[in-house]
Amino acid sequence: MVEGSMTQGAGQGPAVRTDTERDFRLPVAEPASHTVPQGATTAGSGGPTGLGADAPVYGEYPAYYDAVPAPVPAQHGYGHEAPYGAAGTLAGPGRPMGHVSEDSDPEGYTPTQRDLPVIGRGALGGPGDTVQIQYVPQESPGDGPGPLYVVGDVHGYIDELVAELQFQGLIDADRNWSAGNARLWFLGDFTDRGPDGIGVIDLVMRLSAEAAAAGGYCKALMGNHELLLIGAKRFGDTPVVSGAGTATFQAAWLLNGGQRTDMDRLQDVHLQWMSRLDAAVLVEDHLLLHSDTTAYLDYGDSVEDVNDTIHELLNRNDADITWDLFRKFTKRFAFRDEETGPQAVRELIGTYGGSRVVHGHSPIPYLLGEVGTEDGDGAHGPEAVVGPHVYAEGLAIAMDGGVTMAGKLLVVQLPLND
Repeated sequence: MVEGSMTQGAGQGPAVRTDTERDFRLPVAEPASHTVPQGATTAGSGGPTGLGADAPVYGEYPAYYDAVPAPVPAQHGYGHEAPYGAAGTLAGPGRPMGHVSEDSDPEGYTPTQRDLPVIGRGALGGPGDTVQIQYVPQESPGDGPGPLYVVGDVHGYIDELVAELQFQGLIDADRNWSAGNARLWFLGDFTDRGPDGIGVIDLVMRLSAEAAAAGGYCKALMGNHELLLIGAKRFGDTPVVSGAGTATFQAAWLLNGGQRTDMDRLQDVHLQWMSRLDAAVLVEDHLLLHSDTTAYLDYGDSVEDVNDTIHELLNRNDADITWDLFRKFTKRFAFRDEETGPQAVRELIGTYGGSRVVHGHSPIPYLLGEVGTEDGDGAHGPEAVVGPHVYAEGLAIAMDGGVTMAGKLLVVQLPLND
């Protein structure tokens, strides 16, 4: 991670929450084929090129269901979980998806498809060992490194981020670092969907310098939306090879919450910072990742190998290679299935170390399994998230509180008191 001083970004006035409710509406008909001829446009005149007129959107959280009810799908990333391109029908709310073989990605998988299913009450087969905890910070030690904090997905919601950092005593009223030797990790996804992604990046970059000067640190991981923004800036409408034919980063970015004000303010220093972020880190027995997927195993047998490999691939400045990285790190829900999820986590920590995985990417309301039912009472909706979500036999901690869906932006201290 690059450390250096820079001024606080412009545009950090009052944030206006964008309309994200559309992201959670159920489709009413079977989507059209996702095999798209090069040069096709989205629905409506003047839409971005690279995706079919009815191609579903990665960020718009659908209901894709198999014809045969089965437990929530299994492991090794979302490419093995949703039957994209496979035989199946679109069922009504509450019908679980069918299992797809973990041995191969569905032929039509592409991260420009909607990739968060809507599942109904009871689809997870009961609460199992899922734990939703009220966060209570631990006392910080008197000696040694300062307390360790992690931040879930921000997605441009800078006012919510500032409020949580101030509540935890990490920054002061002027948004300056005030936590001495504390250690702070962001789990990625700084931009898109919210009003001020570049302001978030500017704040994190500045805090990294201020924290280092105070004897602590503020660092960040690379999320799939960093890869998406890098690709949109570098490659624009250049066609890339996807499992569904052709696509472009520009189209995928716009359809997944890309904010034109962020692109207008994006500078080389932001691109350099994002492209140098690590994808994984091991801190005090916690394996920190952005995505709840085992796709990290494709890039090396150690944390160092994973980070070096991803940096090298990005430095090739190749659209198809960057798209493949983005595709793999949009996969999700590898740890959610009660039978296969814990084993997926064990595979990661057995390879990279640690005793728990801490991740963002998949909103906790979806992991709880009761979002999207039109007749639901909201008992497990975004407003019900009060802290991190512990699951997979206690081996995984989810940190995306669903800020883009009016949920909570989580900033918590590790280890948890659970």
